[in-house]
Amino acid sequence: MADKSFRVEVVSADERLYSGDATMLVAQTTDGEIGVLAGHAPLLGQLTEGGYIAITEADGSRRVAAVTGGFLSVSADVVTILAESAEWAHTVDVAAETAALDAAEPGSAAHHLAKSRLSAAAALAR
Repeated sequence: MADKSFRVEVVSADERLYSGDATMLVAQTTDGEIGVLAGHAPLLGQLTEGGYIAITEADGSRRVAAVTGGFLSVSADVVTILAESAEWAHTVDVAAETAALDAAEPGSAAHHLAKSRLSAAAALAR
């Protein structure tokens, strides 16, 4: 592992979504968006409902995942995302999620899930 990289683990209730080395991670927390680089101070944060995470891997590629709820833990050399649910943005059907967001009751679990998926897809497109 290069000295400007760190380990990232993304785990949801259903599966381990990701395990690899990264040079940067961006996560949406209840306190706002946070960027993590190697050597970041230890931190525990609550992930926002309807948010996403973006991982810049050690090889320079970028991955974005929709996450709903859970926590972000930053330790000396590992960042762990413990999400209620997580899925890769490239699998999102934007039209279907837009319709789901429009049909969902604001603040409901379905609303947060659709918002998360759409936010992740938009972040991936950047």
